[in-house]
Amino acid sequence: MATPVMDKAEAVAKAASPYITVTFRIRRFNPEVSDEAQWQDFRIEIDPKERVLDGLHKIKWDLDGSLTFRRSCAHGICGSDAMRINGKNRLACKTLIKDINPEKPITIEAIKGLTVLKDLVVDMEPFFQAYRDVMPFLITKGNEPTRERIQSAEDRERFDDTTKCILCAACTSSCPVFWNDGQYFGPAAIVNAHRFIFDSRDEAGEQRLEILNDKDGVWRCRTTFNCTEACPRGIEITKAIQEVKRALITRRY
Repeated sequence: MATPVMDKAEAVAKAASPYITVTFRIRRFNPEVSDEAQWQDFRIEIDPKERVLDGLHKIKWDLDGSLTFRRSCAHGICGSDAMRINGKNRLACKTLIKDINPEKPITIEAIKGLTVLKDLVVDMEPFFQAYRDVMPFLITKGNEPTRERIQSAEDRERFDDTTKCILCAACTSSCPVFWNDGQYFGPAAIVNAHRFIFDSRDEAGEQRLEILNDKDGVWRCRTTFNCTEACPRGIEITKAIQEVKRALITRRY
């Protein structure tokens, strides 16, 4: 006679549990096994208030240790866990399960435009080379000052938005121009050039503008706004790109 009581108790406990069953549909690729990528489904129990990254951890730690992806801080600062989730570039550590319709399979794949090395990991070297090419550092002339280089609040505000970039590549890998031509500098490189072109303390704005005036530079942008929509930090990337174009035309910055 104890069984019905136990069944009822279990039903109540299950109803009170915050956990739901979610299917993660992950595009897997292992060059040591096959030249072709394939989709693999994993069903896990997870609190919908948790993040996609938590689900990936659960799969890797409990179901399949071969699943490969990047992550570091897990708090939206390092930018290492950018991936395509349900067809959109997002950070797995900032995307909640409940916000992406967990009643349907959650599709996860590597970001586009960069060579996939394994599963969700891509070769970031072309992305970082474009970043290095725009000289993303302060360049000044003359002797070092005896104290900090003074800058007004207004001058600092001029480039405040583009200082927020975390180099996650979500913007660049959402750009259709970059998908079709990996030689294009891409939105992230232009954003980081913008950050110094409009810095009143920097003296290499003209040089950076000439770099971006190249055939693979800023003029390749088609103003689709994909980059702005993909940015997890809310940077107005398309606006920044337009400001660089305007500076090239007028040489005023």
